[in-house]
Amino acid sequence: MLPVLLWALVFLASLAVLVKASDYFTDSAERIGIAFGISPFIIGVTIVAVGTSTPELVSSILAVTKGSSEIVVGDVMGSNVTNILFILGLSAIVGKKLVTSYELANVDLPLFVGSAVLLSLMVVDGAFSLAEALLCLALFFVYLLYAISVERVADEAMARSQEAMEAAGAGVGAGTAVRPKKRKLDPKVYLKLVVSVFFLYIGANYTIVSVVKLSEMVGIGTEIIAATAVALGTSLPELVVSVKAAAMNKPELAIGNILGSNIFNALGIMGISALFGTLVIPETITSFVMPMMLVATLLYFVVIWEKEMTLWEGWMLVIFYVFFLGKLFGLF
Repeated sequence: MLPVLLWALVFLASLAVLVKASDYFTDSAERIGIAFGISPFIIGVTIVAVGTSTPELVSSILAVTKGSSEIVVGDVMGSNVTNILFILGLSAIVGKKLVTSYELANVDLPLFVGSAVLLSLMVVDGAFSLAEALLCLALFFVYLLYAISVERVADEAMARSQEAMEAAGAGVGAGTAVRPKKRKLDPKVYLKLVVSVFFLYIGANYTIVSVVKLSEMVGIGTEIIAATAVALGTSLPELVVSVKAAAMNKPELAIGNILGSNIFNALGIMGISALFGTLVIPETITSFVMPMMLVATLLYFVVIWEKEMTLWEGWMLVIFYVFFLGKLFGLF
């Protein structure tokens, strides 16, 4: 019993270090993004989404190198389920109602759903090849290019609008667009970014070691622990960002964070991890966790399609998450 408690403490401590380091990493990256005048939604789907997914990324890469690659798919799919059912649901509860003006139906939502479906089709046979990994990375790169192009179009539209307003007002500087000014950054921001990467490695390393030890001691598959405890722990950055954004009436950031993070998990993390070794896909994942991820993705699509999410839809998602946990541990 004592060794189990000891490794449980190691798991909690290493997870705390991993999440805190990710928080510093994300904060630094976000400051850099804001300094360059990037819009809140684009920060959500790129900088914040990728930044808050660093725990999953670092722990997944180390899991592969340590011969526990089944943790990767468990963490990825478990995190995607957690992000939608628990974090987005809790965000809607805290914010009472999430309403966004950003147009998601044209590209973002189809790619969001497509990434989940594509990943499921790739792993349903119990394997994830290098060719499939490269395809995932190519698709994620396309999505980043799309997000950047949207930002550029928005900036140009804003510039034209400001030019028209100034020309109509015949004020000083008419015809000169006022673009967001770049801010000077304290060099400490870059130092914090580098230091956080070091602690990300330390936290991720001991998280993986403790998960393997605990699974051996208590007789629970590492993929189950990865899809629940590790997934929830590594999703804490998304939880903090999205819930805080919802409370501050910034629904675009909350919704965009979940959307971008899940796309990065499905395409980026799976793709990058497979570059370091063969990924093992356990039967537990393909038989239950994968279908739950698809259900969660469909629910996200349905509730966000109308550009708003209500309090009651938030409770519905949280109840689905409780079912997900209970089913994995045999409580239902």
